[in-house]
Amino acid sequence: MSKVVLITGASSGIGKSIAVYLANKGFTVYGTSRNPKKTGNLSFQLIALDVLKPETIKSAIDFIIDKERRLDVLVNNAGMGITGPIEDTPSDEMRSVFNTNFFGAIDVMKSVLPQMRAQKSGLIINVTSIAGYMGLPFRGIYSASKGALELVTEATRMEVAEFGIKVTNIAPGDFATNIAAGRFHTPVFEKSAYREKYQENLDLMDSHVDSGMDPIEMAKKAHQIINTQNPKIHYKVGDFMQKFSIVLKRILPDKLYETLLMNHYKL
Repeated sequence: MSKVVLITGASSGIGKSIAVYLANKGFTVYGTSRNPKKTGNLSFQLIALDVLKPETIKSAIDFIIDKERRLDVLVNNAGMGITGPIEDTPSDEMRSVFNTNFFGAIDVMKSVLPQMRAQKSGLIINVTSIAGYMGLPFRGIYSASKGALELVTEATRMEVAEFGIKVTNIAPGDFATNIAAGRFHTPVFEKSAYREKYQENLDLMDSHVDSGMDPIEMAKKAHQIINTQNPKIHYKVGDFMQKFSIVLKRILPDKLYETLLMNHYKL
């Protein structure tokens, strides 16, 4: 019997790549989107779910369970980006990002856990970010939201272990997706004290996305994790330097690591 997989944020980018890949491998895949009718023909079923609206989370999960009588895997992928100097970024936009990337992901986890607990099995894969391991300039709120989800994943993993449920993270680096188009960009204000440096870093961020890895690498990693009996707590998918930056932060003195980051971002 093929495993039933729910993937949030599957209308494009990493989520779509994972959904298509798993569907082609024989999994029963349900992807979600806030507006599934706007998406063309897909090799998996796309259903409506908005992580900011708990009633749509419940409706989507009830639909899957009513139809399949089980739910084996959740890939918690839905999220949004944000850029800007902390001083210039509207606080409401910061809260919006946390509501999507952090609280929204938690709400989806909470909604699948009763079914997984009843069937005494299940796997939750939270898609975080390598940026969540460090406070990146002009991406501090994004880093914080993904770092917070990493820590909540660690806690949830221990809490649900006795029920046969496994929880893990995949942290991607830069991937060639449309994330930049959906990201909230704090405007480059003419009178901002950060105007020149922020604009330079916006251009740098966009170039990293344009030259990023193929999202199929995330799909392959998700497939590998699903087929692993005892998944690790953390997985990273990115180029060598992106993954090595996490190692450097672990071993280098804080100020030296900060200097490396500031040199990289020309600050």
